[in-house]
Amino acid sequence: MSQLQSLLLDALLGTKHVDSAALIKLQERSLCVATPGFSVMPSDVQTLVNGFAKNPLQARREGLYFKEKDYKCVRADDYSLYAKNENTGIVVVKTHLYLLVATYTAGMYPSICVEATEKLGEYLRKKGN
Repeated sequence: MSQLQSLLLDALLGTKHVDSAALIKLQERSLCVATPGFSVMPSDVQTLVNGFAKNPLQARREGLYFKEKDYKCVRADDYSLYAKNENTGIVVVKTHLYLLVATYTAGMYPSICVEATEKLGEYLRKKGN
């Protein structure tokens, strides 16, 4: 298991309020590492990268189509995208090299998912990642 995968498991899944997580390499627009059982298709990677490449207001208006679901965007700025679909959601945090993706499901607290993902994103940015 890589150090990055351990970080995802410990810092995010360890909260019990993150269902799955992944790191996407921004430059290559490819999946770097993901938690077991979480597959992110190239089209999903492109959707997330585009969410940051476009005007955040556009992402907010249009929402996100991720893993065959439409998500309503509730936050979109230069470093964070939050989107939800009923009682599930996705949190995406941009660092220098990666997009950090975390999902939550019914019964999980979105606020804890957001906090854990943002803290890990901040940690990666401080490390120069």
